[in-house]
Amino acid sequence: MSPEERNVMRQRENLRRQTIQRETEAALRDSGLYLSPQERAQFESRYIQERRKVEQALRQQFETERQKELPALIQQLKKEFQIDQPTKGPATKPAESPKSKK
Repeated sequence: MSPEERNVMRQRENLRRQTIQRETEAALRDSGLYLSPQERAQFESRYIQERRKVEQALRQQFETERQKELPALIQQLKKEFQIDQPTKGPATKPAESPKSKK
């Protein structure tokens, strides 16, 4: 990785950490809690930990939905591009759609 790419990645990571820190502070402020420094540190730690779990669950949900939609997209594109191609011989019918395999 080039030095420029490493620098960009560092900047992105710093920006991500700053965003999480701001959102953590906002969550604490919105909670209305008045905590000691030790309790505040615990709150921040738990917030970040639980936020990671939520984000992971959302990524998994998104990936699952994406995987469900891809076969239909592929079939649609296949039909579109088959129309554009000149026929080389007798048209053959696809053996089985990806949806029926599930």
